Amino acid sequence: MTDVSAADRELGTAFLPRFDAQGLLIAIAVDAATRDILMVAYMDAEALEKTRETGLAHFHSRSRGKLWLKGETSGHFLRVQEIRVDCDQDALELVVTPEGPACHTGARSCFYRRLEGETLSRIEP
Repeated sequence: MTDVSAADRELGTAFLPRFDAQGLLIAIAVDAATRDILMVAYMDAEALEKTRETGLAHFHSRSRGKLWLKGETSGHFLRVQEIRVDCDQDALELVVTPEGPACHTGARSCFYRRLEGETLSRIEP
């Protein structure tokens, strides 16, 4: 479908994801229990399809240029409970149940520091 109107995309009931020029859209993983933001990544059409098919969060690794199953090497999977779509369908909120830390640093969330002036300070759990 090439001629999708803004009204169709913003007010309609059809899922019409709007990928950017690189074929990506933003995916924000949010903990289903706490509503904390766990991580932000990108999805391409393949990652979106695999996520919907398996119930496990898949993303597009921009650095490696390929599909990435979150938890594939660490075992820290994100089980998707719900996918929410923003108003113009270029960003997704993945409501997930995490199986371990979401961040590659081992932190529960990738958002584990706060900006205080010009310094970052760790947020205690």
